[in-house]
Amino acid sequence: MKILLVYPRYPDTFWSFKYALKLIWKKASFPPLGLLTIAAMLPMDWEKKLVDLNVHTLTDEQIKWADYVFISAMVVQKDSAEDVVTRCHAAGIRVVAGGPLFTTEQEDFIYIDHMVLGEAEGILPSLVADLTNGCAKHIYSSEERPDLSATPVPLWSLINMNDYTTMNLQYSRGCPFDCEFCDIVFLDGHIPRTKSASQIIDELVALHTNGWRGPVFIVDDNFIGNKKKLKQEILPAIIGWMGKNKNPFSFTTEASINLSDDNELMGMMVRAGFVRIFIGIESPNTESLDECNKVQNKNRDLVAAVKKIQNQGLEVMGGFIVGFDNDSPSIFKAQIDFVQKSGIVTAMVGLLNAPRGTRLYQRLKKENRLLETFSGDNTDLSLNFIPRMDKDTLMKGYIEVLNSIYSPKQYYDRVKLFLKEYRPPKRKLVSNLKFYQVFGGINILLTMGFKEKGRRQYWKFLLTTLFKDPHSMPLSIELAVYGHHFRKVTQEYQRQHLQTSIQ
Repeated sequence: MKILLVYPRYPDTFWSFKYALKLIWKKASFPPLGLLTIAAMLPMDWEKKLVDLNVHTLTDEQIKWADYVFISAMVVQKDSAEDVVTRCHAAGIRVVAGGPLFTTEQEDFIYIDHMVLGEAEGILPSLVADLTNGCAKHIYSSEERPDLSATPVPLWSLINMNDYTTMNLQYSRGCPFDCEFCDIVFLDGHIPRTKSASQIIDELVALHTNGWRGPVFIVDDNFIGNKKKLKQEILPAIIGWMGKNKNPFSFTTEASINLSDDNELMGMMVRAGFVRIFIGIESPNTESLDECNKVQNKNRDLVAAVKKIQNQGLEVMGGFIVGFDNDSPSIFKAQIDFVQKSGIVTAMVGLLNAPRGTRLYQRLKKENRLLETFSGDNTDLSLNFIPRMDKDTLMKGYIEVLNSIYSPKQYYDRVKLFLKEYRPPKRKLVSNLKFYQVFGGINILLTMGFKEKGRRQYWKFLLTTLFKDPHSMPLSIELAVYGHHFRKVTQEYQRQHLQTSIQ
């Protein structure tokens, strides 16, 4: 059996890091972990190839080579997924589709032959048996929350790691919280399910054996959902393995703000090699936190919590939302002020949207406020519901937030504030520089130092950092590149929004 695994293209968003990747000559941020894991679940004697459309183009020859095309996608990849499915149908190649996009929007795809709705561990054995026997059904579904002990190490041999900036792995699924706008509980359940320490070490060994050295993103929606297991099993195992192997990786993950309540846990994460944490801050408006059931963010000083995490040596990346029913026009200045005071450099501010399956979607449906379109990207100036706030006021205020927090002066001021709070473990000034990093650094200098509109602020920031805190130069340059990307995407969103308004 010949299986072609295809990962659709992401549109250009804040999360794509397209403009940052161009400067360092990388093609994508992360490989398609889900498809690589699915590939490892398929029979060993099946021939497998993978095409990531964020890295390569998909040719007609590749499609015709396959007996089946397996495709997995998130909602934001819908346009690209539709194109792939249409091409396969035209070529007479049968398609097997799974993942969040097809689980929540299956009725929008008429050319898919076999749907996998739910988590693959509990479904794939039946699908494989039926494909082998030539009697596969149209829909395979399960509401089972499978034990992750059955999840294999991803089949890393299917990709070229040099195409990416970061590798990834999954430790857990599910989240103990139940935010109204979030589809994680719908897709993965309320009780976190975890892999064992031996599984995590096996995955680290596989990355290491395949030659990877550098960042690893642990893709959990809430890494600290089971704190006890982390402290007693997982983190001690990672700390031991990292020490024995000369610390080849640095880790990033997602967690809730209550991480700041646990000094022991933060300390262990830093010793294990964690350097960044994405946290959903959402809003400084208490009424909006009540509205979306963000209970973990209530009754605390959020700025102080962020700074406490940064003091421990973990950079906080923050998610923010505007457009809640309880948001007034004052929310835009409040969000700007919070972002600046917190020192959160990578501040992802988006418009509220309601993914299918969420409690927010159900509430808005009852209130007859849902709109048909949903791009899956809450930063692209689109809404899939009728907001309480005047829509023009909301859009204008949102654009004001983006223009303010990503402007060179505001952005570099935030980087400097962050560096004052950040207390990472001591590290070498330069170590293990790779070819692409050297030439990427030259490209960054030429682009941001001579071509970008904010080059004056860039030089001022760079020289100040060089003389006052040279050890932070690598991180400072990296954050400056992120700022370059955020400004480019903001400009593109505004251009598209202006064109739509004129039409």
